[in-house]
Amino acid sequence: MNKKQSNKTWKSRLHEIIYEADTKEGKLFDVILLILIIASIILVMLESVKSFNEQHSDFLNIAEWVITILFTLEYFARIISIKKPKEYIFSFYGVVDFLSTIPKYLAMIFAGTHALVALRALRLLRVFRILKLTRFIGASNNLMTALKASKAKIFVFLSFVVILCVILGTVMYMIEGEENGFTSIPRSVYWAIVTMTTVGYGDIAPHTPFGQFVASLIMILGYGIIAIPTGIVSSEMTKFNNKKVQINTQSCPSCSAENHRDDADFCYECGHKLH
Repeated sequence: MNKKQSNKTWKSRLHEIIYEADTKEGKLFDVILLILIIASIILVMLESVKSFNEQHSDFLNIAEWVITILFTLEYFARIISIKKPKEYIFSFYGVVDFLSTIPKYLAMIFAGTHALVALRALRLLRVFRILKLTRFIGASNNLMTALKASKAKIFVFLSFVVILCVILGTVMYMIEGEENGFTSIPRSVYWAIVTMTTVGYGDIAPHTPFGQFVASLIMILGYGIIAIPTGIVSSEMTKFNNKKVQINTQSCPSCSAENHRDDADFCYECGHKLH
């Protein structure tokens, strides 16, 4: 019984250190993890510099192996410390952690897979937990909620923009023709998209006066169109902000779900009792 209880205690302690940043050990763990992530990305970048790689290939290889082993241990520690490992393994961070760990192992079998180590950049998102920037985490949650709530409106709007680009591209194909670079309707539609989004690569440009006039109208239209999705999402965010909920960085020890209410006793995802 005591053995079972102590086993439960060390798993609970490990979960606190790995998944939460409320304790000194948790903050230290996340800081070390962040340093390792940055170091790993720097190593990959330096390895892509041919002259540096030729001079320090042994150092780069050893350093990358050390970091890979540490990330492997961290990945398995995350699986061990929660009661429902599948919840972590198939979560966003779980997939990212797995993809950021295997490249060095795959490089031993397949050539060219080592560049996948750059996926570790996604793990820098954990910096929000380290710095306890709850207001920024809350803002990101608000944004995701607003995007989900307005996805139907945005889809309709984007469909309209696509149809408009096809029509305008076809019109410009008829006006300018192949001699001015508008060699096909798909290429003309590409030009319409680039022009409407005000990117303007300049690889294709109208040469006739009427074509330039139409292009000017499309550019002006583009400025107005870019502002519409912002207004849709902002409207949804305003609605969501009227229903403010206090959240913290507490993580469920069973399924690792985060962002629980301050007064929550049980996980909203699996119902497990929180610390």
